[in-house]
Amino acid sequence: MKVILTEDIKSLGKKGEIVNVSDGYARNSLFPKKQALEATPKNINDLKLQKAHEEKVAQEILDEAKAFAEKLKDKKVVVSVKVGEGGKVFGSISSKEIAEAAKEQLGYEIDKKKMQLSSPIKALGTTMVPIKLHPKVTAELRVMVKEA
Repeated sequence: MKVILTEDIKSLGKKGEIVNVSDGYARNSLFPKKQALEATPKNINDLKLQKAHEEKVAQEILDEAKAFAEKLKDKKVVVSVKVGEGGKVFGSISSKEIAEAAKEQLGYEIDKKKMQLSSPIKALGTTMVPIKLHPKVTAELRVMVKEA
C-alpha cells in the first residue's frame, strides 16, 4: 500500500514522501498514530499544493533577506567607548551592544545571535560585522567605534 508520511519516520523516510508499506503496518501502526495518510489522488494533490506553498514562502523569506541585506550595505552604526591613555580601549564592543546601537540609530531589529563576530571589537576604527540573515544571505554592517 502506498502512503504519504506526515512526519519523519527513521526506518521509512522523511515527511511528505510517498512510500510503499504493507497493508497491516499502515492500518495498525501508521494510520492510528497519524504518521501517514493513504496515497489517494486527492491526498497526493494536496501534498503537491502544500509543497508548492512551502517553496513560495521560502522564496519570499529569501527575497526579504536579500532586500534587507541591500539596505544594510550602505548603513553604519556608531558605538562610543571609553578610551584611556594612548588610545587604549576600556572593555570591548560585543554583538549585544552593536544590536542595541543598530536599533537606536537605524531602527532595525537585528538579532545579536545572527552577528558573526569572531571576537569582541577591542579597537577604535571601523569594522565590518557579518550578519547571517538567511542560510543563503549574509549581510555586512559597518560598525564605527569612536572615543566617548
